[in-house]
Amino acid sequence: MANALRLSLRNVVRVQMRRSSDSTQLGELGKGAGKGGGGGGAIREEGGAFGRREAAYEEKYFREKEKEKITALKKHHEEEIRHHKDEIERLQKEIDRHKSKIKKLKDDD
Repeated sequence: MANALRLSLRNVVRVQMRRSSDSTQLGELGKGAGKGGGGGGAIREEGGAFGRREAAYEEKYFREKEKEKITALKKHHEEEIRHHKDEIERLQKEIDRHKSKIKKLKDDD
């Protein structure tokens, strides 16, 4: 579990590092074509208020998508934890059943 958490944390850090390096390529969001050569569409290429607005909408969209992914990942991990706890409980009952059989065999001797 700690290993999985460590890997998840590494992925989050990688995404944040990519974002920060990508933002240096863009120049100032909504201010026309970026340094990387791509403009991001007609409105953003023009810059001005509409370009900044479009850039803000895009950022909001991707933040929401990221939140959805994180929520889905949390739900998945919670389901995995529940499944493993159920499995532990089932196996513990099996252990108890076998122990009782051994005890019964000892008592019969």
